[in-house]
Amino acid sequence: MLLLVLLQAVVKAEIYRLGATISAGIIAFAASFGISKIGTQAINATARQPEAANDIRTTMIVSAALIEGVSLFGVIVCLMAFFF
Repeated sequence: MLLLVLLQAVVKAEIYRLGATISAGIIAFAASFGISKIGTQAINATARQPEAANDIRTTMIVSAALIEGVSLFGVIVCLMAFFF
């Protein structure tokens, strides 16, 4: 099924739309993976040093927000490539 959709996109010479959708999916996956790694490491650091939990939490939230912002820009660029 997926192969037929891919072949139809290639035949219609709209390969850029396929690339844009795949890129948006990769960006979203990479951002979620990065944020989950940050969360995991923050939990491990808090378990090792409970007195530094507030600093670790703040750093984690700022890092996750920056990753989310970059991924949002990436998805917007892919959507712009898809529609324009």
